Amino acid sequence: MNLHWLDFTAFFLYFILLSVIGWFAGRSKKNAASDYFLAGNTLPWYVVGSSYIAANISTEHFLGMIGAAVLYGIVVATPEWSAVIAFTFLIWIFIPFLLSSKVYTTPEFLEKRFNKEMRIIFAVITIIANISAFMAPVIYGGGLIVEEALGFNKLFGLDTGLIASGDAMNWGLYFSIVLIALAAGVWAIWGGLKSVAWMDVLTIVIMVAGGLTVTFLGLTWLGDGEGVVAGFSKMLEVNRGNTGWAKEWINNNVVNILNGSSAGDGYNRLSVLQPVNHATTPWTHWVFSFFYIGLWYTVINQHMIQKVFAAKNMYHARMGMTFAAFLKLLLPFIVVVPGLIYFAMEPDFLFSSSWATMSEEANKTYILMIDKLVPVFLVGFLLAALFGAIQSTVSSVLNSTSTIFTIDLYKEYINKNAGDKREITVGKLSGTIILVISILLAVVLAETKINIFVYIQTMYTFIAPPFSAIFLIGMLWRRVNGKDVLIAVIAGFALAGILKYLELVALKESTTAFAAFIKPFANQGLIVWAFCMIVTSISAFITPPPAAEKVSDGLAFNFKKMSGIFKEGLGDKWYSGVTFWWTLCFVLMIVFVIVFSIGV
Repeated sequence: MNLHWLDFTAFFLYFILLSVIGWFAGRSKKNAASDYFLAGNTLPWYVVGSSYIAANISTEHFLGMIGAAVLYGIVVATPEWSAVIAFTFLIWIFIPFLLSSKVYTTPEFLEKRFNKEMRIIFAVITIIANISAFMAPVIYGGGLIVEEALGFNKLFGLDTGLIASGDAMNWGLYFSIVLIALAAGVWAIWGGLKSVAWMDVLTIVIMVAGGLTVTFLGLTWLGDGEGVVAGFSKMLEVNRGNTGWAKEWINNNVVNILNGSSAGDGYNRLSVLQPVNHATTPWTHWVFSFFYIGLWYTVINQHMIQKVFAAKNMYHARMGMTFAAFLKLLLPFIVVVPGLIYFAMEPDFLFSSSWATMSEEANKTYILMIDKLVPVFLVGFLLAALFGAIQSTVSSVLNSTSTIFTIDLYKEYINKNAGDKREITVGKLSGTIILVISILLAVVLAETKINIFVYIQTMYTFIAPPFSAIFLIGMLWRRVNGKDVLIAVIAGFALAGILKYLELVALKESTTAFAAFIKPFANQGLIVWAFCMIVTSISAFITPPPAAEKVSDGLAFNFKKMSGIFKEGLGDKWYSGVTFWWTLCFVLMIVFVIVFSIGV
């Protein structure tokens, strides 16, 4: 990209303002560990919601999801809209449940409900998942953005492609990865969650405004002088694929989209409901994703739920997640529709002979759209939005990972007598080490040709199902004990490994209906989740029930006694209440799904 000095000005103004907020929010002396790890339980609802979504939005969205939308169509919006269902359970059930259990981290909750072994397993796997499924791919994607925008390969005298040709080391990309990681991680390590959360408010404003700007400019370009409405019509017309090059492209590439299909088979790019053999998002993902991913990602994923733990009170926690649900409804218009727009612009890479090359090149979509459509100064503004997506996720995951290491591993098994000051020091040191490991893994990812969206979703559906299953059944059924869930988790990961072997090795070339069902990672997640539910249930009938303290009202549902808690924190006025705004949000989600389930 040929950046103007005004673009650099806009970008660095954002970076300076972000740093000021990070310093100002984190400047107070932290005498208690809760000040560093949980922001002293001071976050208002708009910060809770902003920080939750800012931590969620990353290069998976601005690079991977937009790129996936170019290839697969509107269906990649499914995870965003289905998240409203997950948020509904969080708002009405899990927030009052978790806050009443008085826990610091989710591994701590699993120890209280089950046993110490589950706390260790979940803490270790969470740290591994945070590095491999969150931080490394996000940092890698950020490196792609910085290298593509600023062209550091020119500085190192190398080719300007995202992956250097031949055996040459892509030092420009490596330099960009290190730069983006350090810039994103410094305030999380220095200021803790309070710095992270308040910076996220600015990040959300910039990301939403910047993302909608690209969508508007893209539709205007498609309108060819006739306005946004004409551009929207053109986008729908091309994506329907009924005629011309779009029809030919869909006919040729449907074999890469629907497992077991043949060239010429139909595919509807404008429907969120796809058959079970869809490579990334079958209809089963829409219907069941809450159970095998949503519970883990939304409720027991520390880097997300930590914002809820840090809320001022129950109302701010619930209203914050209601605000987050509205932002989720908006996200597809920022990180999916641009992919449909770019498909309608007929980019050259769509006519490559290799699906792998198309997938790799699709990662560049957002940067290419900015370069093609956006005027001077706004380019810097939009690059700032992309940086914000990276910074917020890296900062949030870094803070939560250091929290789990410090509280669930260091204090439990290394130094039980550690005071608050020592905990904060360990949190900062572990955060630094985790950041370095993530940088190294990001460099490894840079040497592979992956679609970031597909990579991250694949990791989610491998890690999440066993924990989602045992958390749900452990809450609802008091007979389940620690041994039951330990067996289920071990068996679940064994089955997940077998399914991955079938997908990548044994059934790689198979075109049978069984292979078509097994290969989509979303279906694998559903199978593993259901298997873990069954294993836990069978074991619970064989083993003795848990001790009474393992199933107290704060650790397993007792709806009769907890009915009063579920009614807390809903707001005093109807117009500022959780009930009104959640209802409006849920109705809007249903409208969007109906509109896009019939293919527009």
